[in-house]
Amino acid sequence: MKPHSAAIREHAPGARRGLASGAPAALLTLLADGAEWSGSALANALGVTRAAVWKQIGQLRALGATVHAAAGRGYRLDAPIERLDPARIAAAVSPEQRAHVGAIDVHWQIDSTSSELVRTAATATVPRACLAEIQTAGRGRRGRVWQMPIGGGIAVSFLRRFDGGMATLAGLSLIAGIAVMHALADVNVSGVALKWPNDVVADGKKLGGILVELGGDALGPCHAVIGIGVNVRVGSGAPIDQPWTDLAALHAGELPSRNLVAGRILSRLAEALEIFAARGFPAFEREYAKHDALLGREIAVSMRDQTWMGTAQGVTSRGALVVTRGKERLEIDSGEVSVRRVEPRIARRA
Repeated sequence: MKPHSAAIREHAPGARRGLASGAPAALLTLLADGAEWSGSALANALGVTRAAVWKQIGQLRALGATVHAAAGRGYRLDAPIERLDPARIAAAVSPEQRAHVGAIDVHWQIDSTSSELVRTAATATVPRACLAEIQTAGRGRRGRVWQMPIGGGIAVSFLRRFDGGMATLAGLSLIAGIAVMHALADVNVSGVALKWPNDVVADGKKLGGILVELGGDALGPCHAVIGIGVNVRVGSGAPIDQPWTDLAALHAGELPSRNLVAGRILSRLAEALEIFAARGFPAFEREYAKHDALLGREIAVSMRDQTWMGTAQGVTSRGALVVTRGKERLEIDSGEVSVRRVEPRIARRA
């Protein structure tokens, strides 16, 4: 693919066009460093009434931000929040990959970063990245909803075109997972693994997820929109329906910058996709095995309204999961399949 010059765009109200133009985005910008602000100071900075400030505080809380209010003192967040910034994200992309990442768009609020790229995919001729502080209809695999509190994670999608047909993109979600692993290593996060076909996990808990959507001609050319979500600092009240973890729990010392993590994800993803376009999944087969959270584990496989037990034996050269069930060897494509690792039982003394 021919490299293209990168562009950065921000669609976040109030970030650079005057604080009063974007509520509650502008309010979050003021509170982001975790400092305490009085109601009157916020009202003056925003050019609104104190009643309007109170209303915006409620809106931030509804979006998942924990805003403390101390009587007679003011408001503060329970922890600082770093706003996504396209320039800082671009600065974290390796110089060799900036042209391959292409345009970087950051939105304050959008239905879904992947949906935004899908809408423009048919006419797009260059790679493009899309991020958002708030997704009103973020989605994961098998129609699940992807939710995270404002500032609590990274939601990024990446659009890339491929000359070949859709069949050549087998294993793409696994490639994206490997790219995320490399990006997390870049910011000194360890103890992370990949759960087939699209989860990033740590100690059996979900840290992130990947959703790949394909379009175009089945015989080529085609395009892929790769959506990646990573938990950064989620908080105890997050509406997540499974065991989860976040970077705040995994990272020793100061939490890595959201913009740095997002930039490294895009950089590593663009790098991996260049190799994938030229050599396919076999170029990553051994690498995936190093990070395979299911390898050699007993798993429960649910498909076609049936659940059965087996042992995960890695993946094939096209990214299918290999499972043995007794003497039977099965290859499972992602599709509408759910795979769950079965934890070994611990014997107890009577």
